[in-house]
Amino acid sequence: MIAEQEQRLGGRALVADDHPLTREGLSLAARAALPGVSVVAVGTVNEASEAAARGPFRMILLDFHLPDTNGFSGLLTLQMHAPRTPVVLVTASEEPSLVEAARALGAAGYLFKSLPLDALAERLRRIDSGQTAFPPISGVATQLGDLRARIETLSPAQRGVLIALADGRSNKQLARDLDVTEATIKAHMTAIFRKLGVTNRAQAMLAVQPLLGAAPR
Repeated sequence: MIAEQEQRLGGRALVADDHPLTREGLSLAARAALPGVSVVAVGTVNEASEAAARGPFRMILLDFHLPDTNGFSGLLTLQMHAPRTPVVLVTASEEPSLVEAARALGAAGYLFKSLPLDALAERLRRIDSGQTAFPPISGVATQLGDLRARIETLSPAQRGVLIALADGRSNKQLARDLDVTEATIKAHMTAIFRKLGVTNRAQAMLAVQPLLGAAPR
């Protein structure tokens, strides 16, 4: 037990939020919740992905609304780059459907920005201990569990293509942006369509719209 506690001490936490004051507040909450942690603060998902590629994090706190995200694409992207790190969504959006979608997609928590600092810290401690932290909701039906299971069958490269598809880029643009050939993109898309149970790009986007569709600020 002591050894496990020592392993949880220290480490790094990643805070991704495009508002400096909110970044500072989340950084304070992370330091209060996680003993000895150092915080890396960034303003975009792209910066968070680059940070995740440079080394492990104990926890990631992610603003749902960032300039370079589309719905849950930020969560999916960081899960792809840091599959063993709990990713916590922190947001002002309190819609029950978003809470349920975040849970279905494997987020470690969904925290409202309106929470006091001590309440945020308490929930982060809970997540650090291996639990999850979601606000109570009722009366929300969802079929996102099946969709999550299908997405989990995608390879990291296929997930990257799926996320990029949400921006409406052509195969040629995808190939250039992901530094692969168009033939590789087509092969990935064929696999994505098969695993999602669809036959074309439009159907694929419709299938994942609950996950990639932007929510109101």
